[in-house]
Order: sequence, then C-alpha cells, then structure tokens
Amino acid sequence: MSVHEKIRFLRQAKGWTQEEVADKLKMSQNGYGSIERGETDVNLSRLEQIAGLYDIKWSELLGFDEKAVFNQNFTKNKHIQNYCGTGSQSLDYLQLKAECEKQQLLNGTKDREIELLKEVIALMKKEVA
Repeated sequence: MSVHEKIRFLRQAKGWTQEEVADKLKMSQNGYGSIERGETDVNLSRLEQIAGLYDIKWSELLGFDEKAVFNQNFTKNKHIQNYCGTGSQSLDYLQLKAECEKQQLLNGTKDREIELLKEVIALMKKEVA
C-alpha cells in the first residue's frame, strides 16, 4: 500500500470527506485530492500535518505495518520504495531516503530470519517424528 493509499484509507476510516481534510490542512480540495491520487509527491512538512490529523508520527505513516494496524494484506516496501523514488535532494529527503534504506535492510533481515526459523521447525518436526 503506497503512502497516498494509506492517507486515503485513514481519511475514509475516520469518515471524513476530502473537503474536510483539505480544510483541516488549510489547502484546496483539489490539492488534497491530488495527494490521495498519488499525483503529487508529499513533502515532509505536509506529511507531518497529515499524520498529525490521525494522531500518528509521519514515520509511522510511511512505515506502519498495515497487517497490525488495519488487518489487511499489502505488498511489502511498496510504499517506502514509492516515496524514496522522488527526485528532491533536500536534507529532509536524504534523511528520509536513508531511513527507507535502513527499513528495507531490516525487512530483508527479518524475512531471512523467518525462513531460517521455518527450517528449524521443519527439522524439529522431522526429529520428533
């Protein structure tokens, strides 16, 4: 799930309209709608404002685990890769990109550990049998 899809999902979960959220963010409805459609890259300050509406940190908005929060499936790291693909070279972007890369490495490590544990379980089951 990409960032703009999460933003839309959070808004819908609150039962708010795009117009209501745009008013809260002091922006036009068209501008906010383009964020939800993924037509506009969200800068860090706007991301902080949006996350604040839902009482979460901006980093949680980028990296939260939808399975735990929303109990639905998603393609791992798609939202991180999409956000890291922007062309801006600002300091905020570089910090965010570094955090994204770190998150991707952690996810890769986690996946490898899960596979190793599955192998251990299989060996233990074989031993018990």
